[in-house]
Amino acid sequence: MEPVRGLPPVNRVGGLAPFRWLGGGWRDLWKAPGPCLIYGLALAAFSVWICYAMYVFNAALWVLAQTLGFVFVAPMLAMGLYEAGRRIERGERPGLRSMLLVKSAVRQDTAYLGLALLLIYLFWGRVAQIVYGLSTYTLQHTVKDFLAFAVGTSDGHHMLIAGTLIGGAMAFFTYCLAVVSAPMLLDRRIDVFTATVTSFRAVSLNPGPMLLWAVLIVILMLISAATGFAAMILIFPWLGLASWRAYRDLVALPAPD
Repeated sequence: MEPVRGLPPVNRVGGLAPFRWLGGGWRDLWKAPGPCLIYGLALAAFSVWICYAMYVFNAALWVLAQTLGFVFVAPMLAMGLYEAGRRIERGERPGLRSMLLVKSAVRQDTAYLGLALLLIYLFWGRVAQIVYGLSTYTLQHTVKDFLAFAVGTSDGHHMLIAGTLIGGAMAFFTYCLAVVSAPMLLDRRIDVFTATVTSFRAVSLNPGPMLLWAVLIVILMLISAATGFAAMILIFPWLGLASWRAYRDLVALPAPD
């Protein structure tokens, strides 16, 4: 893992670059389908288990809040896929072991980014509780009652609108923070401050393409949630590999040896 001194230069990319990243990620996925799909299956199974546990305990609000909040921690969960993308770029064939045990990601600065994303995720949970509490005087004890309140009442509509606006702002800030910094910390010996500043610079210099990339990520993750996380088996590895390509396209650093 090569050290980086100073702020690395950031490339300007074309407006359709996100589709190129998706196309490259799709091709990379089928260069190592076994380990990548197993990685996606494990994450999908864990997501289903979490949501089912909340459903059993009638934690209706938490099913919604934690599903939407997945985006806050997704960059760290994709570390194994960034490693797969890096190995594929080198002409190697990644294995499941190398994706699960990413040695270059086990260091202090990566932990700082992970902690920041975790704190944002937990803060989102509290914000969701506040929005819910300010929207109703009654507590919906079951998922059915919660859905009836959210979809069938004006207070529920206000809750969804407020939650979407606040959550969207938090999600976009998290996206700017991690879209480049997460794969960069895995790839180079760089401090978390430099990595996150580079990530914000990549977004600010490419507002159109990066907004499109954010929208595509949201759409694909919503498809994953709408299918009961079944589509996540394919979509999450695809997005992880595409995110590696996005980082390599945006940050003007030579390919690592």
